[in-house]
Amino acid sequence: MCGIIAAASTRNVGKLLVQGLHKMEYRGYDSAGIALHQNESIAHLRALGKVQILEDMMVAEKPKSKLGIAHTRWATHGEPSEANAHPHKSKDSVYIVHNGIIENYVELRDSLIKDGYDFTSQTDSELIAHLLDYYLSQNNSMIDSMYLAKAKLEGAYAIAAIDIKDDKNLVVARNKSPLLIGIGTDEMFAASDPLAIAQLTNDFVFLEDGDVAEISAESYRIFDDSKTEVTRDITRIDISSQATSKGDYRHYMEKEIYEQPDAVSNTIDGRIGGEDVLDNIFGLGSSELFSKVKRIQIVACGTSLHAGRVAANWFSSIAELPCQIDYASEYRYRNPHVDENSLIITISQSGETADTLAALNFAKEKDYLASLAICNVPTSSLARESDFVLFTNAGPEIGVASTKAFTTQLAGLMLLSAVIG
Repeated sequence: MCGIIAAASTRNVGKLLVQGLHKMEYRGYDSAGIALHQNESIAHLRALGKVQILEDMMVAEKPKSKLGIAHTRWATHGEPSEANAHPHKSKDSVYIVHNGIIENYVELRDSLIKDGYDFTSQTDSELIAHLLDYYLSQNNSMIDSMYLAKAKLEGAYAIAAIDIKDDKNLVVARNKSPLLIGIGTDEMFAASDPLAIAQLTNDFVFLEDGDVAEISAESYRIFDDSKTEVTRDITRIDISSQATSKGDYRHYMEKEIYEQPDAVSNTIDGRIGGEDVLDNIFGLGSSELFSKVKRIQIVACGTSLHAGRVAANWFSSIAELPCQIDYASEYRYRNPHVDENSLIITISQSGETADTLAALNFAKEKDYLASLAICNVPTSSLARESDFVLFTNAGPEIGVASTKAFTTQLAGLMLLSAVIG
């Protein structure tokens, strides 16, 4: 539950970055930090606790910069502490923020220590800064250094990096962890969550796994996993201030509890006619394909898994079909048997749940009839990578304890049970 925001602009970006961190506080975190390029130095501020503490430090020190990265962290490797907070640095030269888990970090860390690098944190993220510095020291560009580092990394990551020798550009990379570019006027942004920059732009470019991008105030360039420059679609998302503010409610969870009637209505709106569910609401050709389904496989995590457990009973009682349900994190490891004409259903509010995406990618190698996603975010990886999808249309879910996401998933799964039945 970490958050990344980065900016390159013709105006000072410190306040913009901190505002973006505030927008991501709902994700949960234990520390926050920022790195701002200041020509011959980089202002590096980190704080254990609330973003407000970091903001107070910014007010006191007043750093000015047109290029920077910022992060909120939830401890995975290493205890919550200022030393473990992002951004991490290498030799006061390279600064990075990172979401995800580097699975081979012990091996890489030991190798970098032998090369003379000192580690000041307990995190797996710090080694990314040292890797980039190592390759930059061999006269590689930051883009080339990112590719060389990527070749070493195993696991999931979204990375944003800046180099003291370049006050114009930041470089980002994505693999199995969400990351997007926001297009502004005379400024560009990168973020792990569109809510972080929704007040700054409505135009987003969603990076794909393997992508590396170089971002400046005036432009951006994206390169795919083979280092070929590519064009990714620009998606316009209008996230209203009303949808992302608490309004008169005490907190987001209370607001979203009371949004449930409208949210469920939005899920079923336009999908029911008379006394029946309309054809092909899950995608063109879905109704015909669903008539062939003989078995259901559900994979999900957390609250979405609970929705799947309820739906498993519906598939049995309403559709009269056998249904297997698995934790997405465990599905790949049990050597699942796939019967003929089986449908795999993935469920995720964000559509970026790493284990659920990994399960879907694993399932693509199996002989499933098709894959179907129940999801709330049209631009998500899960939506893009599934054969069919039903969007729950619940609106932004900011409260961490799930309410309307769960009830709208149930509504969507009931529609599916009825269609298949």
